[in-house]
Amino acid sequence: MRLVRDILTRTPTGGEPGIPYLPELPQRGPGAALVGRAAGLLVDLPVDLQPSGWRLVDHPGRDAERTAAWLRTDLDELAEVYDGYQGLLKVQVAGPWTLASQLRLGRGERVVVDPGARRDVIASLAEGVRVHLATVGRLVPGADVMLQLDEPGLPSVLSGELPTSSGFGRLPAIDLPEAQEALMTVLAAAEDRATVIHCCAPAAPLGLLRAAGAGGVALDVATLGESAWESVATCVEAGVRFWAGVVPTDAVAPANAGRAPARPEHHEVIAPLVRRWRAVGLPTGALAGVVVTPACGLAGLTPDRARAVQELVADAAGALSEAARA
Repeated sequence: MRLVRDILTRTPTGGEPGIPYLPELPQRGPGAALVGRAAGLLVDLPVDLQPSGWRLVDHPGRDAERTAAWLRTDLDELAEVYDGYQGLLKVQVAGPWTLASQLRLGRGERVVVDPGARRDVIASLAEGVRVHLATVGRLVPGADVMLQLDEPGLPSVLSGELPTSSGFGRLPAIDLPEAQEALMTVLAAAEDRATVIHCCAPAAPLGLLRAAGAGGVALDVATLGESAWESVATCVEAGVRFWAGVVPTDAVAPANAGRAPARPEHHEVIAPLVRRWRAVGLPTGALAGVVVTPACGLAGLTPDRARAVQELVADAAGALSEAARA
């Protein structure tokens, strides 16, 4: 519960307010990690856990029951800590293609290889997301719940780079129209809520994310080349909000961390973003609409290091607001 409270109390409320979120704590076990939690949200598609990962089965396994119990615990803590809260509250879920690329069929192959199975999983995930968001909204009635889809596996699905179960071949690439339809199906489950799609992998397909109707795109700024920045500019000009992953999660440490890497200065963190933003012709004032985030998730960090990252994110956001007014 301390972590849930930390996220709320350390989120800035002055100026451009921060966006608190329901955390994922994967160190508890596979059912609390990105894929396991999303698999646990599936409606009428039971899963169990095998050495190869999560698998569709006829009856849920013990690990699925543990996954559901962890989610109930997290939601109970969320309801207690956020009692009386009003404002944005972000919930993140594995996107349909990341889930379909990691979830297995009964025979061991990835769901993404079977057209019927992937359609079933996408529809089931959409319904699970709808129920999940409604539950969070009921537990924190003052919250404006928003949805983040995490799609680190999307580029591999589109490029045909996923290995077969044997490891000797590659699965066929998914074509863009089908990929877009799946993203639209799950985003639609958010109904009128705000949405953002996060992809920290290189070669994030920004045109696809924009066409799918994402309200925002969250990217690791360090992975963006010149053409990617042109796509960012196109997204921003089309009204898609940019979530800039500028705080490196592997280079931030608490002040008392001894020999750990020193914490960067907040002006150093935002400088590459501001420089590239201006280089593609975007107006400096529009930086006020950018959401500052860590480059990727905090799941692999210790609690102290995660807090240090969040503190730097808050400082960097303040510095970016000043740059937007310059």
